[in-house]
Amino acid sequence: MPVVAVINRKGGSGKSTLATHLAAHCARSGWRVMLGDVDRQQSSLGWLKRRAEQAAAHDAPIVGWAVDTRSVLRPPGGITHVVLDTPGGLRGSELARAVMVADAVLVPLCASAFDRESAAACLEELRTLPRVASGRCAVAMVGMRLDARSKAAAELQAWAAEHGHPYLGGVREAQAYVRSAQQGLTLFDLPGARTEADLAQWQPILDWLHQAWREAAVAERSAKAPLRPVDRIASVPAMRSSTQLQRGAAPAARRRAFGPLDWLFARFRSNA
Repeated sequence: MPVVAVINRKGGSGKSTLATHLAAHCARSGWRVMLGDVDRQQSSLGWLKRRAEQAAAHDAPIVGWAVDTRSVLRPPGGITHVVLDTPGGLRGSELARAVMVADAVLVPLCASAFDRESAAACLEELRTLPRVASGRCAVAMVGMRLDARSKAAAELQAWAAEHGHPYLGGVREAQAYVRSAQQGLTLFDLPGARTEADLAQWQPILDWLHQAWREAAVAERSAKAPLRPVDRIASVPAMRSSTQLQRGAAPAARRRAFGPLDWLFARFRSNA
């Protein structure tokens, strides 16, 4: 089961925008996708709640999950792809756990010097992790909310090239992203004529992600050893669907749901 994790230590880098758009792309491609919200703020689950109210999204369903520490995880049957929206400040053992279940990691960043420095530090730590160092988990950066009226996109690309950072390109700042997020939608859910130019910016990102997932699938089929430590874990904290959370989960319960990311050792591939 292909898994992509959206990771950046810095808040406000566009993680949820990137994660929700990737999930919507998978849903529009006909895949059964799960959007795992690991962030304490649970922005993606809030977005999914709004999405459930939109008729335009009913033909591209996305399963949303958050952590529940009370029982054993049972991933929903039929899930084919997973997108993880992770919290800011992810580092050390928690970062390693996120990468342990991912085939690809996308690091979103904005154009400011602070964003570049934070993303570079995150990338350097990612490169020390065995799955990334061995090539089993691909990593790349994506520019977010780039001002089309400035040289931000060109400067970010030049910075990445100068420092040898894998950079796929970026998406511009546009009100379409703000308006669609307020409705629980993405640009992939809107009529093509309105979003054609913006969707073209996503194509290099999607091409890279599909290639990373294909290479991971080939590597898994050829591996003789067990796939990952995640596949040997028999019991982990369970997650509840976004629908269940909407029906009465108390704020305190939602805060406890985050935990130490142990749920990332869930057997995502049990239904593959």
